[in-house]
Amino acid sequence: MTGDPTVAGGQAFALRAARKSHESVFVSVIIPHFDDIDSLQRCLSCLRRQTFLAERFEVIIGENNSPCGIDVVRALAAGVTVVAAPIQGAGPARNAAIRTARGDIYAFIDSDCFAEPEWLENGVKALAETDFLGGRVITTVRDPSRPSISEAYEAVFAFDFEKYITKDGFTGTGNMFAWRDVFEAVGEFRAGVSEDVDWSRRATHLGYRLSYAPTVIVLHRARETWSQLMQKYRRFARESYFLARERRYGVIKFLLWSFVILVSPVYYFPRIVHSTAVVGFRPKLLSFAGLVGAKAYRCEEMWRFFLFRH
Repeated sequence: MTGDPTVAGGQAFALRAARKSHESVFVSVIIPHFDDIDSLQRCLSCLRRQTFLAERFEVIIGENNSPCGIDVVRALAAGVTVVAAPIQGAGPARNAAIRTARGDIYAFIDSDCFAEPEWLENGVKALAETDFLGGRVITTVRDPSRPSISEAYEAVFAFDFEKYITKDGFTGTGNMFAWRDVFEAVGEFRAGVSEDVDWSRRATHLGYRLSYAPTVIVLHRARETWSQLMQKYRRFARESYFLARERRYGVIKFLLWSFVILVSPVYYFPRIVHSTAVVGFRPKLLSFAGLVGAKAYRCEEMWRFFLFRH
């Protein structure tokens, strides 16, 4: 793709729209997997109940060195293509799966996400109007009346794809649809960085249009323990730092942003008060405690990574 990226992106979209309609496309569903067999089985069960015609999509799992071994995953995922993804990381696992994909559209979902029955049908329809998109992710908890602190926090704040897409300019890859030719023009996911942010930025830089599709819905279980939540933010700090280091003044902005994160609970407190995701005094109090703790920990990890690992 050469010349003005905005023009090039628009031309590619026009050509694609002329030769394909949502009634004729074939879809490749891409799933990265590492050591979460129970969730993977539930994810696959949801895909078997799609309203989209079964003969018009395939499912490919990028098996990312799970301790149980790839043969066990293949046995549990009967009728699904399972490919080895030896380079560790969700991005490389998706890349490995894509290399065998036959679809006109790539539909990305994580192994711990559970698609609503109309997920594929609505995703394909919505993609007819754009270049790539992210859908809605609903966070669920085991017992809404008695959530853990991490569950109460994530029920309100996790996976806000509408904000990611409309304000931050990227979509998460746990619920993302892209035309094959768009993906090929942008290139594969990179390892060691926030691959969804990086890929989305590369795509929009080329002029491709990102949209939010609220009818394209998956469910994701909230992290049940504090240690699981902190593991997430340790990974965020590492990936965000390496991505920031590649941009002009990126590290300075990275450190300044850590202070914004630290004071952000004041800004987000009203969101907890008005949220219907947590109901009752105790769940809302836990959500606020989780918010304060998570933001403080994230700030600490950002500085720790900068001081000791750069």
